[in-house]
Amino acid sequence: MRHFGIIGFPLIHSFSAKYFNEKFEREQIDAEYSLYPIQEESLKSKVESLLDTLDGMNVTMPYKQTIIPYLDRLDDTAKAVGAVNVIHKRVGYNTDCLGFMESIRPLLREGDKKALVLGTGGASKAVCYGLSKLGVSPSLVSRTPKEGMLGYEDLTEEVMKEYTVIVNCTPLGMAPEEDTYPPIPYEMLSARHLLFDCVYNPEVTLFLQKGQAQGAIIRNGMEMLYGQAKAAWKIWEG
Repeated sequence: MRHFGIIGFPLIHSFSAKYFNEKFEREQIDAEYSLYPIQEESLKSKVESLLDTLDGMNVTMPYKQTIIPYLDRLDDTAKAVGAVNVIHKRVGYNTDCLGFMESIRPLLREGDKKALVLGTGGASKAVCYGLSKLGVSPSLVSRTPKEGMLGYEDLTEEVMKEYTVIVNCTPLGMAPEEDTYPPIPYEMLSARHLLFDCVYNPEVTLFLQKGQAQGAIIRNGMEMLYGQAKAAWKIWEG
């Protein structure tokens, strides 16, 4: 039997486990996919064993960047992004970028030239790389902005008119904390805006609800997850 799994913390629910175990059963593949919730202080002691024993691994928050020193090398996309969400034979890959690009590309309009990317973790790095490849210039937004980033207090009416694409790469709004949302000025949104949420549970987060109420186009992260999962399987299958 082949063994696959995902590391992260917390792993309250996992799209990947459900997706791959259903795939294995449906296609009669002799394999299993397990969850490995690892707290940060245990990462070093546990990840080496998993890298040696698993046939393939997914990586989610908060380890998409901190996993890199444990790997032998990165593929070109993971190297460019600076984050890893798929591992095979100690090589790191990033399929988040492909999944995101495939999901958002049909929604982009001619006037969508600039994007606000909320959050600064591994997912935001993949999103920024994907947006750039699609011809949309991204700017990071953080509660504690560093040089070259925007803070939420910088999101003036002028900025909101200029940046018509907004991507949430934070966990705000994810179950079980559905009552949370990024603190952007939602009253400044309009039908000119496109809101993309990397969160997929719940299906429509408060971030998306508030955007939709202002006439914005919305898309959650489910299609992105399917895209990255399919790409991960191709890597594991060689």
